[in-house]
Amino acid sequence: MPLASLAYSLAIALMIGWLLWLGQTLLLPILAAIISVYVLIAAAQAMRNVPLLGRAPSWLLRLFVLAGFTIGVALLFTLIVTTFARVVAAIPGYEANLDTVIGRGAAWLGFEDQPTWARLREATFDQIDTGRLVTPLVNSLRGLGGSLFLIVLYASFFLAERARFGTKLTRAIGDPDDRAKTLEVMARINERIGEYLLVKTFVNAVLGLVSFIIMWAIGIEFAIFWAVLIGFLNYIPYVGSLLGVAFPVLLCLAQFGSFAMAGLSLATLTAAQVYVGSVLEPRLMGRTFNLSPFVVLLALAFWGSLWGIPGAILSVPLTASLVIVLAEIRITRPFAVMMSANGKV
Repeated sequence: MPLASLAYSLAIALMIGWLLWLGQTLLLPILAAIISVYVLIAAAQAMRNVPLLGRAPSWLLRLFVLAGFTIGVALLFTLIVTTFARVVAAIPGYEANLDTVIGRGAAWLGFEDQPTWARLREATFDQIDTGRLVTPLVNSLRGLGGSLFLIVLYASFFLAERARFGTKLTRAIGDPDDRAKTLEVMARINERIGEYLLVKTFVNAVLGLVSFIIMWAIGIEFAIFWAVLIGFLNYIPYVGSLLGVAFPVLLCLAQFGSFAMAGLSLATLTAAQVYVGSVLEPRLMGRTFNLSPFVVLLALAFWGSLWGIPGAILSVPLTASLVIVLAEIRITRPFAVMMSANGKV
């Protein structure tokens, strides 16, 4: 009997994983919209601490943050499209700098016949059909625009439905005691998830702002785009920080043709990552982020293998939200304790 139950559980898990992979196009915007709604609601509640906005009705505050969210998404898509075009146009200007960098590297390694950028490009990049690469990138940008539109649309409807959800739940649960307990548990879950997502988003925004100041001071091109990318990649544990630093450092190397400038950007951006990850984030997170490192790695591997980079970005928010939900339900609380870092949930 236990063996049969194990087989059934494994079959159900495989079926759920297959459905998640198959429904990627549908589920990704919905989950991103749900996470956005939690952040927007938490932001609207935080706005009550502002003297002039504290007296405004809840629906007006939510409308205000939704409008800001919509404008932010539109600006993000515009930034990505324009930066992509500018990067493509700037690539030829980096050839001389890359030639200098390759020559210095070859001389440092002791090569007698120093390779030039032209030779290296002829042996590597010229062998690649750029037409086949550009077309998928353009299609990805189009798909990104559609996904961002769906996220805004779903978030708008979720915000509208949330006001009526409590009434519908009250009518669905007949017993007054069960209804009160359910509403209490859901209120705690929503509060903790909203607090975690808002703090995580705020920390990533601070990291992006600090990174932008550093790159602007150094003179790295497309600093705004790289700062936004660093903020988003910081949702990905471990790997995200490395990628967030690597991209602007490589561009700095190509832009200036100097190992010293690349080393300066590497040191300063890494210092910002270390401060935010080791000092600011733990101080602000408190008990809202308490995942075991092994669970974080499993979540990153699972969601990343299912949905690629978007899944990796959503892996920690989804898993942290799941642990919060499990911790607030008596039957599933032991699972939340096992998934936490120190057993305090």
